[in-house]
Amino acid sequence: MNTSWRSILGLVVVLGCQPAAKNHEKKLASPQPAAGHASMVWVEGGAFQMGAQHGDSDALPREQPRHLVRVDGFHMDRHEVTNAQFAEFVESTGYVTVAERPVDTPQGSHDPGSMTFFSPEAIFSLRDPGQWWKWTESASWKCPEGPGSTCQEVLEHPVVHIALEDAVAYATWRGARLPTEAEWEFAATARGEQVRFPWGNEAPGQGEVKCNIWEGQFPVSNAKLDGHVKTAPVMSYPANSLGIHDLGGNVWELCSDRYDPYTYARRSGQVVLNPRGPGVSFDPMEDHVPKRVMRGGSFLCHPGYCSSYRVTARMPVAEDTGASHVGFRCVRDSVPLAPQN
Repeated sequence: MNTSWRSILGLVVVLGCQPAAKNHEKKLASPQPAAGHASMVWVEGGAFQMGAQHGDSDALPREQPRHLVRVDGFHMDRHEVTNAQFAEFVESTGYVTVAERPVDTPQGSHDPGSMTFFSPEAIFSLRDPGQWWKWTESASWKCPEGPGSTCQEVLEHPVVHIALEDAVAYATWRGARLPTEAEWEFAATARGEQVRFPWGNEAPGQGEVKCNIWEGQFPVSNAKLDGHVKTAPVMSYPANSLGIHDLGGNVWELCSDRYDPYTYARRSGQVVLNPRGPGVSFDPMEDHVPKRVMRGGSFLCHPGYCSSYRVTARMPVAEDTGASHVGFRCVRDSVPLAPQN
């Protein structure tokens, strides 16, 4: 989405909310790898031009300039982490996600919850996401739409309402990690192919259904041409040439890199090996909020509003915040890297 999250995340950000950590810390002191995990695809390392080409009318400044990057080989999940997989992790560890913990504010503790999308009858401006986002008490990965909903109905859909801490905890338990955004883009472009989308250069509305995005009048009505209004089961659409599914649409995918819109500008003219992002995040729209990069777009992306299913699109997300369109997938090294922080 090409708009600030300030109005979306007003309750969490403006009040300076920090989720209260409870008993989950002890559970994660000695993480254990999962007995089972999603099948992974080996992505042979190599060099590629990262970022959007000069003159790309859809690209935002934070996607440029294009620069040469080299990445080592890695394994990547064939699809986004599902509710069923995350449930296995929670059952094994007793982990409690950020969205399930009471929210501490200067005014006291508030009931847990998360941000959920809803379709309004009408909107006044696409510049105000608060017209289609709301804070929903009790919304979490277990209850994606809040009270009365359950993940049991969508076990093969990607897990959502996941904050950075949650994704890292799951990945660590699996003996894996989050991808860097360089690794993510390298995989999405099938090792550096000159493509606009993970499936090639054909726009989403042309030919066969390629991904789960918004079709119709955003955010009021969804024509559901791809078969879904919100998330879709993983692997519902064709994989890219590497055999990896859902790299465009469905849910945004968290990366390990801290967000800075000027990261690419600082790399200009260099050949960068295995970039892991800046040491400190910076978002000029919310310079007090630590943020990471997310990639791939979601079911809310629409050609007239958000074309972030493009392989070069990158978006900031607050580290302590999940939402109903944010998930993740994992990668694994042939040689383990240092722990993420």
